[in-house]
Amino acid sequence: MEEQEIEIPDMYLLEYHSANRVIQLVNYGRLLRFAPFSIVLATVLYCAEFVSAAMLSNINRKTEDDIGTGFTITFMLVPAVLTQLALTFIHRDVGQDRPLVLLLHLLLLGPVIRCFEALIVYFKAGKKEETYVTLSRKISLKKGRKIPMEWEIGQSERTLAAHRNAFKRTAVIQAFLGSVPQLTLQMYAAIQEKYNQPARVVLMIINLVSITYGALVCSVLAIHIRYDDYKVRIRPAAYLCMTAWRGLEIATRVTVLVLFSTALTHWVILVGMANLLFFFFLPWAEFWAKKGSLTQGVERNFSNFGTVVVLTLFTLLYACINVFCWSAVQLDFTHRELIQRKQGWGRLALYYCGRFVENLVLIILWYFYKQDFYEYVCAPLLVVQLLIGYSLSVLFMLLFYQFCHPCRSLFKHNVHDCLRCICCQKGTSTRQNQKPSYSTTATMVLGAEEPLNPHPSEAPDLTSQLGERETDIVEDLTEAV
Repeated sequence: MEEQEIEIPDMYLLEYHSANRVIQLVNYGRLLRFAPFSIVLATVLYCAEFVSAAMLSNINRKTEDDIGTGFTITFMLVPAVLTQLALTFIHRDVGQDRPLVLLLHLLLLGPVIRCFEALIVYFKAGKKEETYVTLSRKISLKKGRKIPMEWEIGQSERTLAAHRNAFKRTAVIQAFLGSVPQLTLQMYAAIQEKYNQPARVVLMIINLVSITYGALVCSVLAIHIRYDDYKVRIRPAAYLCMTAWRGLEIATRVTVLVLFSTALTHWVILVGMANLLFFFFLPWAEFWAKKGSLTQGVERNFSNFGTVVVLTLFTLLYACINVFCWSAVQLDFTHRELIQRKQGWGRLALYYCGRFVENLVLIILWYFYKQDFYEYVCAPLLVVQLLIGYSLSVLFMLLFYQFCHPCRSLFKHNVHDCLRCICCQKGTSTRQNQKPSYSTTATMVLGAEEPLNPHPSEAPDLTSQLGERETDIVEDLTEAV
């Protein structure tokens, strides 16, 4: 399938030459605004999961299932409260005179009012021309060329960007602090009760969609953070590949943990806590090894206690993500943005190899200690299906990094190079006679116009003049596709 680029009409493009380079100036003050689909989708998932969990809790209460009702309500309220706190913290509403907004946050309706605010800004944006408030400078990668570009950012675009970035953070919180434990609980209850209630099935489907979307947001945010100096355009094929990768990874992981919990209930608590504590203390151990300071990477108006609280909650979310899927980022408390920009290929390979072995051990233990209920299920076939499902998720991940990654031309080495080195180790003279790999070919094509640096930190002089980095508003069109 041929990739299609987002075309901008010529009336919105201004070209001028600077230092032997063509710089395109895009005026989005007159360009059609794109609907904030990510904001609407996050709000719909939040409301749907909250309502369906409340209905299921009411059904469990009528059947006198107090334990199931308590856990369902807990996994419904905890992420909802954290979502309200995150939105209030990001938009800094505590010191502002907005009593209605704060009241709706207390009623757990914060995402709804934020969504309405974003839609109002969106529908009012195109009625009159606005003067831009800042410029966003990035480097666009098109057909092997690096093209410096500038975007005029108006007040409406800036407000929509703030709303969209806030909802992306809350989508991750909702997915991994609410949907993941909720889905695990409901799958366990369905197996124990040997019956699937329609309300429970609906809730599990919504949970799976929410988790997949949250993992997708993690991957996209990681790309934008690592390549912040570049204009990143994620194609529909890349979104499909990431959805298959994340969906299979999460579905198989949750299924393995639920099956293991039905056979060895107490041991699954040990497995879960061991995973959570390992990923929770890993960033802190690396931070202490680097002898960093807690004041770095956090806002200046935070006290030492506030800094520790914020970093602890951030690390807890990071650990919860890694228990069920790859977080796509590595924490680094010594960095200003708290996240490593360098792609950790070794850690990525180690994570998936270790996770595959862990899933294999857990599913084998379930096979030998399974209950009588599974006599009506072909257990060997189920084991094979789970292993194949997780292997397919790894395959889609490799396909994404090899063919669909928006900045794959910046990779010094890619999947093709790694597999060739591991599986087909040959002499230096033999490798020189072979055809160049995909990454080498891309680098050669880009080198014809201008040497391409392997890391955004080595970008041309234009990026060194960046002021405050702005979020690209046009990304909503790609998400809509």
